[in-house]
Amino acid sequence: MSYPDPQFSSIAIVDDAAAVRVGLRSLLRSYGYTVDVYECAEALLAGGAFNQHHCIITDLQMPGMSGIELLEQLRRDGSQLPVILMTAFPEAALRKRAFQSGASCFLSKPFEANDLLLCLKQASAN
Repeated sequence: MSYPDPQFSSIAIVDDAAAVRVGLRSLLRSYGYTVDVYECAEALLAGGAFNQHHCIITDLQMPGMSGIELLEQLRRDGSQLPVILMTAFPEAALRKRAFQSGASCFLSKPFEANDLLLCLKQASAN
């Protein structure tokens, strides 16, 4: 399997933890993705930065707007951009809400690189 799909190569990572942003950016860049990082959902939304990407990978629990609130805001605004949610606290109710809100994938931290790559493959197919 080759990565990335040329039509699906730009990823936005939204996480309040700098170490997570740096680690995911390094991982995805090693597979050929173009990656931008944001420390909060509000930074991604400012000026429509999300429109520059093919997919958003976001933490669920962050100060200010949560990852699921980001997803719901995007959907209210008419965006169908694939959103992958990740969390260290994978409660069943949150998972259900995420998928009902239109999440492409839901990852429980910690996760393997292959799990993330499979989520990206799934998101690019939709």
